[in-house]
Amino acid sequence: GAFAAILADRSVVTWGIPEWGNPGSIEIQNRLGTAQQVQATAGAFASMHVDGSVVTWGDPEAGGNSSQLEDQLLRAQQVQATVGAFAAILENGSVITWGKATFGGDSSQIQHQLHSVQRIQATQGAFAAILADGSVLTWGGQEYGGDSSAVQSQLGNVQQLEATAVAFAAILAEGSVVTWGGPVFGGDSSKVQHQLRNVQQVRSTQGAFAATLADGSVISWGASAFGGDSSKVQHQLKNVQQVQATQ
Repeated sequence: GAFAAILADRSVVTWGIPEWGNPGSIEIQNRLGTAQQVQATAGAFASMHVDGSVVTWGDPEAGGNSSQLEDQLLRAQQVQATVGAFAAILENGSVITWGKATFGGDSSQIQHQLHSVQRIQATQGAFAAILADGSVLTWGGQEYGGDSSAVQSQLGNVQQLEATAVAFAAILAEGSVVTWGGPVFGGDSSKVQHQLRNVQQVRSTQGAFAATLADGSVISWGASAFGGDSSKVQHQLKNVQQVQATQ
């Protein structure tokens, strides 16, 4: 593994396995002076800078080489990552992806639909984008939530997306929740669906979701080993103000 740290002067310092964490060339190092965000796959980094440019380094197969997209990666607003690919929202609301195709690096099949994108969320192997009209588009590994066709008709007026390692949860404007992806790890919320009303916030571990409702109660689902079973403390989960999660 490797780390990358943004300093107060917006320069970047990296350490760890050289193949994953070392920016390498002097040219790349010189471009790391105005960083405002850094994202990482399992083997590469991508830094977004104050001018909207994006600089990548690390394992090329994990998104560490974006040189062929350099003329397109301008005025980026957000960069998101799976374990093997990156996705960047540009100023005009379009999206550029690169890295391993099976982990979301290839968005060509829906590229014509990726416009007016507001936000991107990611599992370990798929991306989900909220558009300006509140709809959602997904791509990447099907087993990671990259196929939302089964719930596509329900994905309207989406306000927030949250993700486990292999599943997504969308909060709709009316406070309901739609889930898809790996069923054991949060993609199947059918057992608690009748309780998911007036949802204010959703948080996730790698294998479970927890939703805070307007009345201060909390509903959880997913793998019990990852926090999906809160039955033992359910009587204590009253007047909850905030929920946070480990992995």
